[in-house]
Amino acid sequence: MNRLLYIFVFLMAVALADVSAQVDKRDVRRGNRDFRKENFKEAELDYFRALVKDSLSFAANYNMANTLYRQENYDQALKHLEKIADMAADSPAAADYYYNLGNVAMAKEDYQKAVDAYKQSLLRNPADLEAKENYIYAKEKLKQQQDQQNQQNDQQNQQNDQDQNQNQNKDQQDQNKDQQDQNKNDQDQQQ
Repeated sequence: MNRLLYIFVFLMAVALADVSAQVDKRDVRRGNRDFRKENFKEAELDYFRALVKDSLSFAANYNMANTLYRQENYDQALKHLEKIADMAADSPAAADYYYNLGNVAMAKEDYQKAVDAYKQSLLRNPADLEAKENYIYAKEKLKQQQDQQNQQNDQQNQQNDQDQNQNQNKDQQDQNKDQQDQNKNDQDQQQ
């Protein structure tokens, strides 16, 4: 009797989990339809409903990130992509995941992260021409950013050197003046 009860409880749990997954999938599919119609606010709500039911849903988080990216909400898009980073690496959609991660990083002007993401995308799908183009572009932007930072650092160092030289000159002038004053005082005392 107890065995039948355990089996019944197990089957009910499986059935409820399956119903929950179906509801999740239904919300994701509705969001996909809204996304294709470029109704991004509605798609966001649909994906949100799916995430309320299953916060770790790969499809709901991935699609939510794409929707938020389209709405230029890059911080939130990144948050959803980072939530599924562990699942994405082993996913069949890994190349697309890293490509989208690169796009979000580019929009946030995080060129190092963009380069790394596009590189991961290309490792998984070497034939993706857009990923190659974006990878090259991100590398150029990263180099420009690094060159600009180096130039700013050089200018700051030059300014610091000039300030230090001016302070040394002022100190030397003060010492010379002090020496002259001392000499004058000595002469005055001798007279």
